[in-house]
Amino acid sequence: MPQSRLQEMHAVESGPNSPGSLRSKLGEMILRSTVCRAKVEAINPDTGEYRVVLQVTLDREEPPGK
Repeated sequence: MPQSRLQEMHAVESGPNSPGSLRSKLGEMILRSTVCRAKVEAINPDTGEYRVVLQVTLDREEPPGK
């Protein structure tokens, strides 16, 4: 896997992330993936907090222009 892909993975954790920024980062990773799964792990109806786990397999090829 190209080094730039690994750096992108770590960029998701650096923040603070606005909802739009996080959506963009995660969306790019999902679009570059060969397999995607999402699981709702927890929901707190009192606070509205929820936890979603994404499990993806990134495509090994670097997109053109990178």
